[in-house]
Amino acid sequence: MTIAVTDAPEKSRFEARDDDGTLAGVITYQVTGNVIAYTHTKVEPAYEGHGVGGLLARAAMEDAQAKQRLVVPICPFLAAWLDEHHEYEKMVARSHRRVK
Repeated sequence: MTIAVTDAPEKSRFEARDDDGTLAGVITYQVTGNVIAYTHTKVEPAYEGHGVGGLLARAAMEDAQAKQRLVVPICPFLAAWLDEHHEYEKMVARSHRRVK
């Protein structure tokens, strides 16, 4: 089984689909200027444990890197994935201030 990840900007998400075009998972985002916040990652139950989440995370980060965006990892899955993939550290905002 091959999984392809593509950006679906009209839906503000990256989509992972199998050979038949079945949706395997998504990672959603919000863009403001040169900042992209990844808000949620969801892998469909039938595809869990097959690396779909990692494929989504890598595609999202590679896209952000190509577009020179600062990444805010709101999604707990992506934040944990980034803890293991230090090659993206320079483009990740790890701290923030609360606006009152």
